[in-house]
Amino acid sequence: MFRKILVANRGEIACRIIQAVREMGIPSVAVCSEADSRSLHLLKADEAVMLGPPPPLESYLNIDRIIEAARETGSDAIHPGYGFLSENWRFAARCEQECIAFIGSGSESIRSMGNKIEAREMMRASGVPVIPGMSGAAADLELFRREADSVGYPVLLKAAAGGGGKGMRVVREEAELRDALEGAMRESRSAFGDDSVYLEKYLEQPRHIEFQVSARSSGAIRRSSRRRRRPP
Repeated sequence: MFRKILVANRGEIACRIIQAVREMGIPSVAVCSEADSRSLHLLKADEAVMLGPPPPLESYLNIDRIIEAARETGSDAIHPGYGFLSENWRFAARCEQECIAFIGSGSESIRSMGNKIEAREMMRASGVPVIPGMSGAAADLELFRREADSVGYPVLLKAAAGGGGKGMRVVREEAELRDALEGAMRESRSAFGDDSVYLEKYLEQPRHIEFQVSARSSGAIRRSSRRRRRPP
């Protein structure tokens, strides 16, 4: 059982995790930027630590400061929530180095699957069909133009390190590509501290069956599935 858990997130995400931690009888620590100094999650936690200025790179994405906050409060575990550093393998590895439990997948698993480009290439190497697109990140507009011409419009620009729709742009014609690429890189850098972006074919109104597999370090494994149709 953990002595104290630091929740490295904000808002509703943090509130829900803090509630779960409280139900387990474990003290919780909330963190915030200067912009969130009056947020609800701070009131729900047992302790709160100011990380820094409003920009995420100086607060919620600042690995050194979050580790320091865990040390300051005696937290022996960190829950990253989702978004921010939850899929950052370097953060998970740093927690491992500092002997602080990272509540989530191990750093090597995150490194393999957290980066969309690496995950695509891993699946491709295993013979799993993937959507046509780039095999690596780039910033060269001409490269994106050639790739878009190859797979055909519309195309989708995606942040390699991201999720939740951040750093993602649908491009329906070449005239939109430059602004979309700049916007995707800018949003990805702000949200994840990484502006790596790649391109793949955009599928209109796709349907898919999704399997989610979760496993504990103890060996317990659970699988669920759901069918979903994306809105247009």
